[in-house]
Amino acid sequence: MRDPLFEIPCITIDGNETTLAEFGGTVLLVVNTASQCGFTPQYKGLEALWKQYRQQGLVVLGFPCDQFGHQEPGDEAQIATFCERNFGVSFPLFAKVQVNGGDAHPLFVQLKKRAPGLLGSKAIKWNFTKFLIADGGRSVERFSSRTAPEALAERIESLL
Repeated sequence: MRDPLFEIPCITIDGNETTLAEFGGTVLLVVNTASQCGFTPQYKGLEALWKQYRQQGLVVLGFPCDQFGHQEPGDEAQIATFCERNFGVSFPLFAKVQVNGGDAHPLFVQLKKRAPGLLGSKAIKWNFTKFLIADGGRSVERFSSRTAPEALAERIESLL
């Protein structure tokens, strides 16, 4: 039986409804992103992970979010253009979401439950928080904004 996490509806950056199940990766790296953040250069590292490991089953998924310091003010078309032009992003991007509060996207509600932050905190503290999902959703790990994408390579390799 498929984990309900993979059935949560998500809207792609170009407006199509999908679920995580459609990406078919054995390991998923879900990241809340922003275009005007001090961590924005992490797009380069996320793209490098995607290119290096996608043939082995890694899928990187970017979810733009404007909840932290209004650092993702653009619309979906602007976000897609920015990511492609500045960082060569080719991994899947999604429509803007909220990750905290009453309007938090159901995917992030579930991810926060499965992988609480420091001291059990469920709230996401900033842009570029990373969730590594493996084993059909039975394993979810959370990494802070300060964790560079490159630092996840060894862990990703162990899960593939």
